[in-house]
Amino acid sequence: MGFADLLDEVGGFGRFQMIHVTLLSIPGLLMASQNLLNNFTAGVPEHHCRIPNITAALLRAFIPLDSSLTPSRCSRYTDAQWHLITDKPSHTNASDLQTEACAEGWTYDKTEFISSIVSEWDLVCTLRPLKQMSQTIYMGGVLTGAIIFGGLSDRFGRKGMLIWSYFQLAVLGTFTALSPSYVVYCIFRFLTGMSVSGVILNAVSLKVEWIPTKARTLVGTISSFFFTFGQMILAGVAYSLKDWRKIHVAVCLPFFAFFFYSWWYSESARWLVLNGRSEEALKHLHRVAKINGKPEMTEKITLEVLESHMQKEVQSSKSIYTVFDLLKTPTMRKISMCLMVVWFSTSFAYYGLAMDLQKFGVNIYLMQIIFGAVDFPAKLVALLMLSFLGRRITQGTCLLVSASVIFANIFVPKDMQITRTALAVLGKGFTSASFTCIYLFTGELYPTVIRQTGMGFVSTMARIGSMAAPAVLILDEILPALPSIVYGGSAVLAGFIAFLLPETLDIPLPDTIEDVEEKREKKSQSLKEQTQCESLTLQEIKQSGGTCEESKSSGLHPLSETSVHLK
Repeated sequence: MGFADLLDEVGGFGRFQMIHVTLLSIPGLLMASQNLLNNFTAGVPEHHCRIPNITAALLRAFIPLDSSLTPSRCSRYTDAQWHLITDKPSHTNASDLQTEACAEGWTYDKTEFISSIVSEWDLVCTLRPLKQMSQTIYMGGVLTGAIIFGGLSDRFGRKGMLIWSYFQLAVLGTFTALSPSYVVYCIFRFLTGMSVSGVILNAVSLKVEWIPTKARTLVGTISSFFFTFGQMILAGVAYSLKDWRKIHVAVCLPFFAFFFYSWWYSESARWLVLNGRSEEALKHLHRVAKINGKPEMTEKITLEVLESHMQKEVQSSKSIYTVFDLLKTPTMRKISMCLMVVWFSTSFAYYGLAMDLQKFGVNIYLMQIIFGAVDFPAKLVALLMLSFLGRRITQGTCLLVSASVIFANIFVPKDMQITRTALAVLGKGFTSASFTCIYLFTGELYPTVIRQTGMGFVSTMARIGSMAAPAVLILDEILPALPSIVYGGSAVLAGFIAFLLPETLDIPLPDTIEDVEEKREKKSQSLKEQTQCESLTLQEIKQSGGTCEESKSSGLHPLSETSVHLK
């Protein structure tokens, strides 16, 4: 008997759960906008040195051509070269002429982006690394938020931290649009990133802790579709506005609405009971029963019934848990170490593919839609695999397939741009499916008393992966294939490690660390008995007149020499 039984009694996956999951999932439409915003707010428009009072027809006399016969982005002739206006465009015929840096700034093309932080603060040429730095700083905020909000929500509750995260994201995200300088912009992005972690972590826990065991797979996958559809919404918002300040307002302002309706949520009854607030938990259970059309259960489920169902968990919850408890015991340590690798590699490969859309040579807005659309079939495949093959096989397979696609792209010639883009889109789809699985998998592996701390701890590796992904792209100056080798190699390693995790399909959520360790002990004992059973000599089995399995079914323990001969 446990909390899962009480959920079934108050309606299982009823009307309350449907409304609850839907309201928690809607903000996911804009979570992709936060993580992938840099593709558009920090887009690099076509640019060249500013030459005052010069028409486009005369520009050739002032701006040299690069190797692709387009105007150089970072240099200009020291003196005007009027004779080049009538010459046939060539990179070599002017290569010996003296040039200098863009002393008077840059002129930007406004076809693709009306305004971005790149054109706003001239983050080009020598300042180009600052473009990626802004994304790294944002991901640093997401990392910090995962650490802070993970622990706070285990201490102060899921609902309260989620409400605060909505408010923080709405206010600071909107204020980002008012940034007067690059430094202020980065500070706001860091703080916004923190709130994004608070939203994601607490929303996942509130969903998982209020739904029955059998509904977790479906809910987890459907919730991820909101994030997927959000990627396509981002493309539409960015294309219609094309101004980084307006885009920030558009994707952050709706969180004020999420903040106001989030007060309807019910705090996790599991968490309330484990924190000595059983009466509040009982009120929430009665509320759920009424919404689900089971008002008669309000009289049947009393405080005594609730506490008797959760007696073992309540005893365990009297202890204070920290991050160190994730590594103290054998099974928890194994789970945490494996999850750290899987989270890192999934995020590392995902953002390595998704955060540099301009490199594909396709319209960036169209590319964003394609990258979002591919997630639908990939996640449907993941849903079927999660439901029938389990979490472990799905997680490992998605990572290994994405790695194989990344490796395959190494051998495709650069002039086959469509093929390279198609493989990148396919790889992105499987890494996205891996994300879907790992969020669900992690929530099921960690017990209630330390679930949020665990989620925050292992997801920090995902933030580190997302911060490291852009930096790896620099390695293409050493060897063009090196970034793909690094991304693919990381995914292969994580894919194999995922197979070491315990399966959680159709298994009730653990509430205590003891629950997790007991499962390991039972499994070990069963394996030990089976091994010893199989070690019986052929002669002993013949003497018993049957097999090891038959000895068990007869009621005589096969490990006992006496029982074998007595049979």
